[in-house]
Amino acid sequence: MELLDKLTILTDAAKYDAACTSSGVSGSGRPGRLGSTMAAGCCHTFSADGRCVTLLKVLMTNRCIYDCQYCVNRRSNDLPRTAFTPRELAELTIAFYRRNYIEGLFLSSAVWGSPNRTTEAMVAALRLLREEYGFGGYIHAKAIPGADPGLTRQLGLLADRLSVNIELPSQRSLRLLAPDKEKAAILAPMAQIRDGIFLSRQELTRYRHAPRFAPAGQSTQMIIGATPESDRHILQLTQALYDKYKLKRVFFSAYMPVSDSKLLPAPQGFQPPLLREHRLYQADWLLRYYHFRAEELLDEAQPDFNPLVDPKCSWALRHLEFFPVEVCRADYEALLRVPGIGVKSARRILTARRAGGLTFQGLKTLGVVLKRAQYFITCGGRMLEGLRVAPDGVLRHLVAQERPMLLQHAPEQLSLFDETG
Repeated sequence: MELLDKLTILTDAAKYDAACTSSGVSGSGRPGRLGSTMAAGCCHTFSADGRCVTLLKVLMTNRCIYDCQYCVNRRSNDLPRTAFTPRELAELTIAFYRRNYIEGLFLSSAVWGSPNRTTEAMVAALRLLREEYGFGGYIHAKAIPGADPGLTRQLGLLADRLSVNIELPSQRSLRLLAPDKEKAAILAPMAQIRDGIFLSRQELTRYRHAPRFAPAGQSTQMIIGATPESDRHILQLTQALYDKYKLKRVFFSAYMPVSDSKLLPAPQGFQPPLLREHRLYQADWLLRYYHFRAEELLDEAQPDFNPLVDPKCSWALRHLEFFPVEVCRADYEALLRVPGIGVKSARRILTARRAGGLTFQGLKTLGVVLKRAQYFITCGGRMLEGLRVAPDGVLRHLVAQERPMLLQHAPEQLSLFDETG
């Protein structure tokens, strides 16, 4: 098969993997080496200075021994199969980099033959890039569950970031849709990567030139909407992964129909749950930056997010006893709980009020989104002048603000709300 045909097949097969993220690591170029990496570098997005930063996102092979019902590369699926040799992949990456098409590599793979065989091929490709070609750009590699820990360690010493996809939110769903996989086998390399990162950082404090193991950390991904788990279950799992395995990110991927299996939602008329994925990402942000816990956002009485408003607004509407918050006296943690006040604007408020009083116009200048925050704050003991909204009317005002996004992702949700009032 021609190399261009391989590239077409294996880049298309990699498109469902969403765990492509900012590099989180910086490395300047050095004489005799090719490329560097910036902490703000992202896949298919723009960095702060306006540059479009891209990664070559590709599989080592789409030949797979597993028959996961939700995966386009499953063993039973009839599609063209191919694989890169380590040399082919290394030369493609370098050629694209020299032409300024990419700034790094995102390498994943189906499992061909065995986890060890697949990981050995990935390690060989990355070793060529790092040692023979002197490539210093960003590399994100997928660790293969079931591979020998020694091979996973080699992969981590060559890549900037590692990830292990947890696939589905529960062992029950995994057993049903991917009977060849075990939750314990997926979590084992996560623990190894966590421990390897911790030991590497300890060694670097003692020895400046000690080898770095996955310096940008690890991430994972789970599929949303293929199985019946609630948002509460998914968010609790996310919280546990952050707490136990020190992950940098948990990615959520709305299920795309790629199979006619009776165990999955019927493809006819099925709409990928993009709005649900969006709400989970918003909740994940609250866990990572706003000091919320999963048990605060959802409970047994409300196991799923309200699709009409974002999770922070939903929490605020269910805890009106916490409000209004006086912005001239509230501490940082209290400010973070207010819809419309973010991490940066909360810090700016703390700084600005040391120099003098605050006004609603001043809050807007500091970056506060007043169209949301106005219902939940006072400034100098007063609410915004002219604001006359009863508690049961706040939801309608907040939904109206999200109308464009709701129309894009789930117009039926908005029409139902308008009909019921």
